[in-house]
Amino acid sequence: MKVSIITVCFNSALTLRDTIDSVLSQDHKDIEYIIIDGGSTDGTTAIIQEYGLAITKWVSESDRGIYDAMNKGIGMASGDVIGFLNSDDMYMNQSSISQLIHKMNEENADCVFADLIYVDPKKINRVLRYYNSGHFKPSRFQFGWMPAHPTFLAKKTIYDRVGIFSLQYTIAADYELLIRILWKDRAKYAYLPKPVVKMRAGGISTAGLSHSLLLNQENVMACRAHGINTNLVKILLKFPWKFFELIKGRLFN
Repeated sequence: MKVSIITVCFNSALTLRDTIDSVLSQDHKDIEYIIIDGGSTDGTTAIIQEYGLAITKWVSESDRGIYDAMNKGIGMASGDVIGFLNSDDMYMNQSSISQLIHKMNEENADCVFADLIYVDPKKINRVLRYYNSGHFKPSRFQFGWMPAHPTFLAKKTIYDRVGIFSLQYTIAADYELLIRILWKDRAKYAYLPKPVVKMRAGGISTAGLSHSLLLNQENVMACRAHGINTNLVKILLKFPWKFFELIKGRLFN
């Protein structure tokens, strides 16, 4: 399968090389790499240009935020399968994509996801938290559960069928789109029980109490928009599990 990997970025000069190198080092034979830059001013575009034709397609222009940029990437993608890797994330090893594709094919699935580790932004070999996507099943959307989105690969036909990211959401459009794919559309999914992505801690969805509150409010809104009965109290019940993920992260070092 041809795989389109999309990275969206804005003023990401400090971390983008790690992301690009991790994509270009993958052993899957047919990868289309797309970078959508929001009009960076810190040297990000110069870094992209250094890689020349190794980056299949890229654009640098203003946008309406991360999900608008991701939608641009979907529109440019020509792969059979689409995935997203943020500009401060990295694949765990050279076979991350090929392992995901193998699992998808093995189970004849429409999409696949795996585990993820959060790492120290300055010491990327120091694990802070282990995100276990194996706890997920569609009925747990009501409790705020979702697979780790940076590990999620889906056939392009899924996006053709269910649509793209909704710009109605500030930081939970990935959650809402996964509801459409896995809850409403009932897409068949496969789970690979191992971490395939390193994520630097401190992104927009983990950037403090106010962001956490907004994220969970938007999660409730997304559930209710698709007929999932939930409320903020239910969503907050997932937080004890985050404590165990922190412990597992420490043990993973």
